[in-house]
Amino acid sequence: MSTKYDNFQVVLDYADSIISGEKIASKEIIQACKRFKEDLEREEYDFNPKDAEFVIKIIEKTFVHDKGERLDGTPLRGAPFLLEPWQKFIIYNLLAFFLKGTKIRRYKEAFIFLCRKNGKTRFAAALSWALALLERRSGSSVYIVAAALRQAVQSFDFINFNLREMGEADNFKVLDNNAEHSISGDLGDGFLHIEALAANPDKQDSLNCNIAIADELHAYRTAKQYNIIKEAMKAYTNKLMIGITTAGDNMNSFCYNRLKYCQKILDKTVTDEAYFVFIAKADEDENGNVDYTSAEQHEKANPNYGITIRPDDIMNDALQAQNDPQQRKDFFAKSLNIYTSAMRAYFNIEEFRVSNRQFDWTLEDLAKLKIQWYGGADLSKLHDLTAAALYGRYTYKGREIDITLTHAFFPITVAHQKAEDDNIPLFGWQDDGVLTMSNTPTVSYDDVINWFKSMRDKGFKIKMVGFDKKFGREFFLGMKKAGFKIVDQPQYFYKKSEGFRRIEVKVKNQELYYVGNQAFEYCVQNVRAIEKTDDMIQYEKVDGDGGTSRIDLFDAAVFGAVQMLEDMSRQSTASQWLNS
Repeated sequence: MSTKYDNFQVVLDYADSIISGEKIASKEIIQACKRFKEDLEREEYDFNPKDAEFVIKIIEKTFVHDKGERLDGTPLRGAPFLLEPWQKFIIYNLLAFFLKGTKIRRYKEAFIFLCRKNGKTRFAAALSWALALLERRSGSSVYIVAAALRQAVQSFDFINFNLREMGEADNFKVLDNNAEHSISGDLGDGFLHIEALAANPDKQDSLNCNIAIADELHAYRTAKQYNIIKEAMKAYTNKLMIGITTAGDNMNSFCYNRLKYCQKILDKTVTDEAYFVFIAKADEDENGNVDYTSAEQHEKANPNYGITIRPDDIMNDALQAQNDPQQRKDFFAKSLNIYTSAMRAYFNIEEFRVSNRQFDWTLEDLAKLKIQWYGGADLSKLHDLTAAALYGRYTYKGREIDITLTHAFFPITVAHQKAEDDNIPLFGWQDDGVLTMSNTPTVSYDDVINWFKSMRDKGFKIKMVGFDKKFGREFFLGMKKAGFKIVDQPQYFYKKSEGFRRIEVKVKNQELYYVGNQAFEYCVQNVRAIEKTDDMIQYEKVDGDGGTSRIDLFDAAVFGAVQMLEDMSRQSTASQWLNS
C-alpha cells in the first residue's frame, strides 16, 4: 500500500513513532495512534486512502502561506503549504476508513484540540478548500463557523488569498462584504460553496451543508451554536462536522464537556465509532497538576513544536507564568491546552474531584453508616434552580471525612429555555438522578420536602435543617409539619463563612466526598469569594446577581455545614458545662 499511496508510510511512521515513545506526544495522541493502528486491522472497516491522498495533494499543490517565518527567520509568504505528519494523520483518519463494502465513510464528526500557534486556523481553511473539491460531485457546501465572525473570516481570507495566487479568482463568485463572505463556483463535474459564518443559531435555521468546521469551540456560549450547524447536514451520507479549538477558562462550557466526552472515547469508557478525536495537551497528574516549566510537556501540547512553536519562546513564557501568577492561567489554556477555572472563580474544581475520588460509598452505603446528618436548602425566586443538601461527617481510617449529598430542582415549564439560554445541563442532571423537574410553573416546595422525606425513609438520620424562612415561609412550615426540626438560618455572610471555610479545608485535605455529583461540581466552579477581615469570607456567583451561572447546590451544602458546626459547638459547650 505504501508504494501506491505516497503519504501512507508517512502516516504509519508517525503513528508508530508516537506509540513507541520515539516522538513525544500527549497521552491522548498516543491513544489516537493506537486506535488508528487497531482500526487498520478491524474487519468491519475498509481502508482506502484514495480520498485522503487527494485532499493532501490538493492542499500541498494549490495552497501557499500568506504570512509567517521559519524558525531561522526566512519569510514564508508564497512558500508551498506543506502539511506536517500529524496533519496528514488527521486527514487519513477522517477520509480513509469506510464501512465494509460501502462508500460510506466511518467518521461523521471530529474534535481537534490544539494550542494556539500550531496553525489550526490555516489548516482548517486549507482542509475546507480541499474537502469542498473532494465532494464537488455532491454539490459540496462548506461552512466555516466561529463564535465571532471575525475568526471565521480569517480562514475565508486565507482561501481567498490562495485563489488569487492560483489565478483562479475570476473563475469563482467571491462575495466579501458586510453581508456575506462566500466563494462559489461551477467546476464542470460539480459545484462548491464555501462560506464563513458567525455561530448565531437564531439566524441559521435554514442552513444546508455537507461539511462544517466549527472553529474556536471554547468561545461557543451554548451547545445550540454547534448543534444547529450539525443539524444542517442531515441530507448527506458522507457529512463531516469538525470542531477545532484551543482550551478556555470555562469548565462549565459546551467545549469543556465535549473535551471530557472525547477523552472517554479514547479511554474506551464510551464507544462512538463515528467520532474522530485528536487531543494535543500537556499531561496532568492525578491531582490535576502540570509540570508547566517542562520542555517535554511543552512538546506534548504542541504538535508543531520546533516548527511553528519556538522552544525558547514557550520556555520563556513558562518562566514568566512561574514568576507572575496572573499570567499562569492564560499560559495553561493557550500554550499547554489545559482548561482552567475562570479567573474570578475561587475554587480549583480538580481539588474537589481528587478529594471525591478517595471514596466510593453509594447512597445505600451512606444510609447504613452511623452519621448524623444536617440539612440545608436554598430556594429559588419563582422559576429557577432550587437546591437541597445533607451534610455529615464520618470517621474513616482515622480521618474525619465530610460528606455532602445535594439535589437540584427546576420547573419543567422553563427548563428547555433556561438550559439553552444559560448553558446549564439540566436534563443531563435529571438523567443522573440529581435533579427533579417540578411539573409546575415554579419549583414546588412539596418536591423539596419530599426529597428530605425520601432521604429520611432511606435511613438518613436528619437531626436538623437550616433555612432562611424569609425566603419561603410555606416551605419552613411544611418541613415542620413533616416532622423535621428546621432552624431559621439567616443568610449573613459571617454565618455562612464558617461553613465555607469548613468545605475549603476538607477539600484541601482530600476529606470531602460528594458522590461525584456533577451538578454540585457545576456550582462549585461558579463561586467567587472575597476575603474579609478576621479570616471571614463573602461569596457570590462569578458573574454577579444578573449573571447566568448558579451556585445553589454549593450554597445548600454550606447551610448544612453551618448547622453541623453549630451543633458541634453546642454539644461541646454542654459537655464542658456538665464536666465543670
